[in-house]
Amino acid sequence: MTSAPRSDSPLSFDVLVVGWGKGGKTLAAALGAAGRRVAMIEQFEDMHGGTCINIGCVPTKTLIHDAEQRREDEDPQQFWGRAVSRRDTVVGKMREVNHAMLADLDALTLIDGRARFTGERTLEVTGGEDTLTVTAPVIIVNTGATPVRPDLPGLDSARVHDSTSLQHVEPFPARLVIIGAGPIGLEFASMFAGYGAEVTVLNRRERLLPGEDADVAGEVAAVLEGDGITVLNSASAQAIEDGPSGATVVADGGGHEQRFEADAVLLATGRRPATDGLGLEAAGIETDQRGAINVDEHLRTSAEGVFAIGDVHGGEQQTYLSLDDFRVVLSQLTGEGNRSTSWNSTSGSSAPWNSTSGSSASGRTTTDRIAVPTTTFLTPPLAAVGLTETEALAEGRKILVASQQVATIKAMPRPKAVADPRGLVKIVVDAETDQILGARLFHVDAQEVINLLALAMRTGTTATQLKNGIWTHPSSTEALNETLGKLAPLLG
Repeated sequence: MTSAPRSDSPLSFDVLVVGWGKGGKTLAAALGAAGRRVAMIEQFEDMHGGTCINIGCVPTKTLIHDAEQRREDEDPQQFWGRAVSRRDTVVGKMREVNHAMLADLDALTLIDGRARFTGERTLEVTGGEDTLTVTAPVIIVNTGATPVRPDLPGLDSARVHDSTSLQHVEPFPARLVIIGAGPIGLEFASMFAGYGAEVTVLNRRERLLPGEDADVAGEVAAVLEGDGITVLNSASAQAIEDGPSGATVVADGGGHEQRFEADAVLLATGRRPATDGLGLEAAGIETDQRGAINVDEHLRTSAEGVFAIGDVHGGEQQTYLSLDDFRVVLSQLTGEGNRSTSWNSTSGSSAPWNSTSGSSASGRTTTDRIAVPTTTFLTPPLAAVGLTETEALAEGRKILVASQQVATIKAMPRPKAVADPRGLVKIVVDAETDQILGARLFHVDAQEVINLLALAMRTGTTATQLKNGIWTHPSSTEALNETLGKLAPLLG
């Protein structure tokens, strides 16, 4: 990799990638390895490798893991300090690996600076006092998402954090108030409770996890409560008042003012596509009301030759979907229109790619994604795929449902062996076809077992086949043997 020389004349590349996230870095590496001239543009040096390894998935799950190892008698401040140090070591090593992944490619140029469109397929990159103009027939926008900051008085307090700054909070907060009860809010609630904090979650909805069946949401709420976490439903934050010894979060709880003292406050009110300042209008790139870039099923924007991948185009914000975006875009750029296609560097073709070529309109696209699983890393994790019972009934399906408390599943000894038999297994099956329609797994190893159920949904593997499967012992997967044996039609 070479650094781009500063020049008054535009520099030309085959591909420009704006943002070093999962999809962008993988695409840059694949095309750079094939000898294509690629420029990776990243605004922040400490974001080399993307959100996931620097401030998102990896560091937070590292902190969650360590929280689960803490004993009651261990000092929260000292334990937190050691955990943060290990977190930083893990992130540093992964950042080095990700940097080397591109640094070893001679055809790839790294440009540090903030990019904005100044015209069709033309970017101006500003770094410090330097400005560089770069062009390419293909541009990939991969700038991710940024935390949403609600319009509340008092957000300028040093005690107010987002999910990035809270990972290095000092001193460790004995009292943490979390505004928002989505996946990020609940993960941090579970994490900080594990480190010994007194955690209060303000949930503006009438109940926790309104998109889940009531029994699943109720089980999650019971586990959080058992861990000492207070979740207040129908509670909306109104202001944050800073004081000499802490902050006070003022909330509206069903028409009544409530006040909560805190050493730290986490804003967990969602993330929105990071498109501010990109100058998208100069390139004719259309966005929706939230600022997400509009794309078609091939991830093409309204501007010729410009693609958007990852969180910046809206939808579910998952690293593995960004990776799948890479597959979709690579298949368009190689002219094959098939995700399984790899770049053929011996093809002899050096012509620029045409994002509207006939071949790019064929093959697999974002519309063929089936059974995409998710996991919220509580302790234990909550994993989900497919339809809930409520959704399946709303579609008019005839269904069978199997649901068991983890503690009662005799054929599932692993949670008991690791001293956490809490949670629930719930699986929804089509009564006519025996196909898995959806599952909610709230137990030890749920983040792994959910992938098996997702694969079954994609391949047509039946509930009976899973029930009769031969699984390792002791494992959490064994729950399928017993729980699926209890499938029953709904009564009433």
